[in-house]
Amino acid sequence: QVQLVESGGGLVQAGGSLRLSCAASGSTGSISTMDWFRQAPGKERELVATISRTGYTTYTDSVKGRFTISRDNAKNTVYLQMNSLRPEDTAVYYCNAKRFYDDYGYWGQGTQVTVSS
Repeated sequence: QVQLVESGGGLVQAGGSLRLSCAASGSTGSISTMDWFRQAPGKERELVATISRTGYTTYTDSVKGRFTISRDNAKNTVYLQMNSLRPEDTAVYYCNAKRFYDDYGYWGQGTQVTVSS
């Protein structure tokens, strides 16, 4: 089992920045890819960014150039640096960690990000 705890959400004005953290505990040796998802009210959960264990990253188009995903394998933590935030970035942000041998995904409880205009 893997437990994920997100932190760093909050209220920020448009153009501002936030840094989200997701700390993993438990069977962390089984984790490969770690992702950030988000879900806005009335919308489906969407994949925002992905990072492999070796640091390969991908982003959804709407956040490219503004968000940066990174991870510290020694601390079992993944980060999402969010700059130039927009009201449309408002959502609950979730961390996901996948097991390397079957892609089963563990989820955190989510952290609210609200961007005011």
